[in-house]
Amino acid sequence: MNYRDFGNTGEKISALGFGCMRLPEYEKDGKSFVDQEKTDEMLAFAFENGVNYFDTAPHYCNHNSEAAVGHAVKAFRDKILISTKCPMDDDLTGDKYRRLLERSLKRLDTDHIDFYHFWGIGRKQFDELILKNNLLETAARAKQEGLIRHISFSFHDDPSVIKYIVDTSESLGVKMESMLCQYNLLDRANEEMIKYVHGKGLGTIAMGPVGGGRLAAPTDLYSRLTGKSAIATYELAFRFCLGNPDLNCALSGMQNIDMVRNNIKVASDGAAFSESEWQQLGEALEEIKKFSELYCTGCKYCQPCPVGINIPHIFEMYTYRNVYGLKDHAGHMMQEYLKKGGKTFKDCIDCGTCEKKCPQHLEIRKNLDMVCRLLGE
Repeated sequence: MNYRDFGNTGEKISALGFGCMRLPEYEKDGKSFVDQEKTDEMLAFAFENGVNYFDTAPHYCNHNSEAAVGHAVKAFRDKILISTKCPMDDDLTGDKYRRLLERSLKRLDTDHIDFYHFWGIGRKQFDELILKNNLLETAARAKQEGLIRHISFSFHDDPSVIKYIVDTSESLGVKMESMLCQYNLLDRANEEMIKYVHGKGLGTIAMGPVGGGRLAAPTDLYSRLTGKSAIATYELAFRFCLGNPDLNCALSGMQNIDMVRNNIKVASDGAAFSESEWQQLGEALEEIKKFSELYCTGCKYCQPCPVGINIPHIFEMYTYRNVYGLKDHAGHMMQEYLKKGGKTFKDCIDCGTCEKKCPQHLEIRKNLDMVCRLLGE
């Protein structure tokens, strides 16, 4: 496994980070549970093969991820970095921040969190919660007490806001130490700001390096971009992210042991593109920008839809069709979806709830209409 300096934090981070938002689950008596045995196996295997960054959050896996991670890493806790997040609830005060932090510490069964994130923030949350309620100072006190080791943030907003968050925090005497943001082959909007914060000494991590799983589909994309022999598209996606000299780690949400094995292989020493290869590939990517005119990350924040439309799944079909060229597969997916009673745009009541919750600010209703017509609902 390749390790990199994680900004100015003093930490070394593995090129591959383990995202614990899609751990294996099962249902019993109408409730969801994490399969602890499989999770223990996956995280131990990742650790034994060099992964040292494990990212979770209070709401992942039906609120069960933190406890499952804590159990899985107990034997090697002191040899890894654990990341979790503080929900940006509308009523978040310093006292509530502290209660949420203590809850995460208890669930993780640890006495400290290595990277504690202000979760999914944009300008609004930064101004109206973090600044207004002096949460930077609250975080700094928790750091002084040793409850957290590094103050971090994950991001969903216009890229220009990243500079505002980082510079404003620094001016107030509490530096952000790492940033987690969306970045992959199809979504390079944050690329300039990744370079900026890396220059400021922050650690940088990409979430969604394979586009929420979309770039895992096998295609000839690399061959189309470079004229060279084809490679697996998920391998291309990882190598692209890790080739960015300003990026320290690519975070992948892994669901089974095979995914862990494959990702470790791709993230091994020498797997990343060189900087010159990365630059050349970036230029080639400009030629396919039209394929990302509708980019849904699959975060499912738009769910549940009041009438039951599975918006992320329908947009996934569009990605398969228009980005990867898998027209027949996309059409088959739609037919299977309809056979199972799946709802489409014709069932939409135009309430706009989905658009209010979308962190990518997509025009969901407009795009849903277009996609459903295209796929022949």
